[in-house]
Amino acid sequence: MQNPVARHYRGYAVRPSAHRLPDGCFSSNLTLTRPLDREGRSRYEFYSLGYFPTETEALRFSDHWGRDWIDTRG
Repeated sequence: MQNPVARHYRGYAVRPSAHRLPDGCFSSNLTLTRPLDREGRSRYEFYSLGYFPTETEALRFSDHWGRDWIDTRG
């Protein structure tokens, strides 16, 4: 399931998402978008960052992972 709300953090739009796997677990995914200049945007997509028993845990992990990535990479 896609999380429709983007959170803004240090110049990035952070969009966590999760999808249900055949075994019932949820895969944690993330899209980060950052405006560059008038000509484009910078977009990063991360898939299967971790696997969790609930969708809420997967979304929470994606959000936290994204903020950590931004903090360490700028």
